[in-house]
Amino acid sequence: MTTDGNVLRDYLRLAPVIPVVTIDDARNSIDLAQALVRAGLPVIEVTLRTPAALDAISAIAKAVPEAVVAAGTVLTRSQIQEVNDAGAKFIVTPGTSLKLAEALSESAIPVMPGCATVSEAMTLAELGFKYLKFFPAAVSGGPAWLKSVYGPLPDLRFCPTGGIDRASAASYLSLPNVVCVGGTWVTPSDAIRDGDFARIERLAKDAASLRS
Repeated sequence: MTTDGNVLRDYLRLAPVIPVVTIDDARNSIDLAQALVRAGLPVIEVTLRTPAALDAISAIAKAVPEAVVAAGTVLTRSQIQEVNDAGAKFIVTPGTSLKLAEALSESAIPVMPGCATVSEAMTLAELGFKYLKFFPAAVSGGPAWLKSVYGPLPDLRFCPTGGIDRASAASYLSLPNVVCVGGTWVTPSDAIRDGDFARIERLAKDAASLRS
């Protein structure tokens, strides 16, 4: 069971922001990953929301070894093996049913399961998960929720994602139970589509400068 958080902890501490990207054309993935790594954001969550996602994960894993590519939006047991085979370094889920959590506890690579409530966080902690995605963060209580749960759940660490932008990121990163944040603002869909990796690199450099 790969729920030991040490490897995942080290990944999450590499940068204050994890770009959350949806890639429609895997041919863009290598240039995108190289731009993010150059800018200081080596951890990249590629969501399984498009048919190109697995190919994009594989391309990044093979061609950009400095990148730590994560597979996001993992929803089923079969996807756990698929992303592992593609070369993902860890798994991220938007939420976690008990059935999925049990399957994730058997994953060969680290997992950051998603939660939005205290009960969900407690259930995941009981299964051995200590690093959790808080999603959708902005509409589920934001920094105030994270402050509130730190007292009763001081050993858990979160990567809040969902509705976070450049302006709000610092309010999350200042909290003791936030290890990093996830965001889409660093990799706008039109910039990926147009191949404007210089713009993405500028946004990523700015995001990399955010520190708690």
